[in-house]
Amino acid sequence: MGDAVSGRRLPELLAALLLASLALSGCGGGEAVENSELRGRSASEASSASPAAAPDVPDGAPLVAVLGDSIAAGLGVADEAAFPAVLQRKLADEGLPFRLVNAGVSGETSAGGLRRLDHVLAQEPDVLVLELGGNDGLRGQAIDEVEERLTTIVRRAQEAGVQVLLLGVRLPPSLGPDYARRFELMYADIAEATACSYHPFFMEGVGGLAARMQDDGVHPNRAGHERIAENVAEPLAELLREFESR
Repeated sequence: MGDAVSGRRLPELLAALLLASLALSGCGGGEAVENSELRGRSASEASSASPAAAPDVPDGAPLVAVLGDSIAAGLGVADEAAFPAVLQRKLADEGLPFRLVNAGVSGETSAGGLRRLDHVLAQEPDVLVLELGGNDGLRGQAIDEVEERLTTIVRRAQEAGVQVLLLGVRLPPSLGPDYARRFELMYADIAEATACSYHPFFMEGVGGLAARMQDDGVHPNRAGHERIAENVAEPLAELLREFESR
């Protein structure tokens, strides 16, 4: 999405301000999953950032595709600082190298991810990391519809022989405690129905912590992406170990 803040539709602006307020106040529900184009990286972070070397990955290593929104895309940080790239380096260091396709798009919803799924599957990934739904929740979309779309993504990937790691999202309770709770439980329901791998809250230890968020209070900084990679590393490693025995 290329809209500037001044031209953004009012509901989207209010959603951004809501999450920023929650994050800066230290609330635990301020996930960086909304449809924002703010580039809030501080000058000190930008000046101290140095490119990280890409790992040496064998040609036959498993291919991992990350289908996500602005968090996967690394909005506001360098490409190599986004959590998919950090995750690739981390697991390569642990003896589990994988090839990476980062299919994160800022502002993406479950509907957009479903539309892009065929293109992602055409690249024949071995594992699909699914990081979507937060933007749907911030727009108040019907949970049943979001669940149906995410379930379709998981099932279609599985039908193509792809292992799926579903990353759960938590919404701020100010969006409505009942809605937020039902939205969180939706991911567990999808994982149970599809028997896919699942991490309940991939932004744990990041959302609401100023030290791991950009100045906009919405998107993770480099330290935040590193923590997300730590959160996701073990469930992804479990899937990658299955390929070692083949």
